[in-house]
Amino acid sequence: MADSLAKDVCAPCRKGAPAVTAEEMAELRARVPEWDVVERDGIPRLERVFTFPDFARALAFTNRVGAIAEAQDHHPALLTEWGRVTVTWWTHTICNLHRNDFIMAARTDEAFAGGSASPQTEDARPRGRALPSPASPPRSGECLG
Repeated sequence: MADSLAKDVCAPCRKGAPAVTAEEMAELRARVPEWDVVERDGIPRLERVFTFPDFARALAFTNRVGAIAEAQDHHPALLTEWGRVTVTWWTHTICNLHRNDFIMAARTDEAFAGGSASPQTEDARPRGRALPSPASPPRSGECLG
């Protein structure tokens, strides 16, 4: 199901664009079932932890996600650690979740499934919080627009 969502087109999203409704969120979450909706700084986000046998493969996956994000001009928060990558999607311009975030989550799943990273399975949640670098705006709690 996520594969068809991954083929959907991301729409340009400007300030004031509508966030997904509760009904849309339920339908879209079913299409990316391994993603969690988390709230940080009052902003709902899609998040998933991907695990790998080593740092090099985690970094290669991070770079694949980065390329996908750059192609769509829609960028996640990425936390790369030894053996794991946490990917968090939300739409900065509306400080909320948009359909584009679910499309990008599905594309991230495709990158994970199609990569040569030999992923491991783990139901891990981030146990800490990465501190933002002062030179990397926007910070996790900031929105654009």
